[in-house]
Amino acid sequence: MVELDAVDKKIILELLEEPKASLRSLAASVGIALGTASSRLKSLQDRGIIKGWLVDLDPAAIGWEMTVIVGLRIEKGQMMEVQQQIAADPRVFSVYDVTGDFDSIAMARVRNREQLNALTKEVFSNEGIIRSFTHVVLNTVKESSVVPPF
Repeated sequence: MVELDAVDKKIILELLEEPKASLRSLAASVGIALGTASSRLKSLQDRGIIKGWLVDLDPAAIGWEMTVIVGLRIEKGQMMEVQQQIAADPRVFSVYDVTGDFDSIAMARVRNREQLNALTKEVFSNEGIIRSFTHVVLNTVKESSVVPPF
């Protein structure tokens, strides 16, 4: 784990609040010089703490109406290969190793039932998958890829 000082933490919290903040605005909000803000931001990126800058799309607004969560039971010794095949599909946005009833959980978005049917047959029925358990999300109460770190 990387140690962060108070200034780094303030920069991160400001960027979580306003990711499009200018460097000048960021420096003013944190209470540091513009040059310091620039070098600190570069350091956070170089150390892999800030991995990139993303556009946060509303999937439904661009036609991806259904989110599915799929629990998978995978044959022993095939976990990594199966997960890599699943992760390669552009409809799949998350793949996890988990404990409990499943070996892996995948999350995907599809436009409609027909695409869900195709995804199930093309991806979640691959060799090495013993069984898949598909859950269709009815309503998203909260969805965020960022947990406030401090």
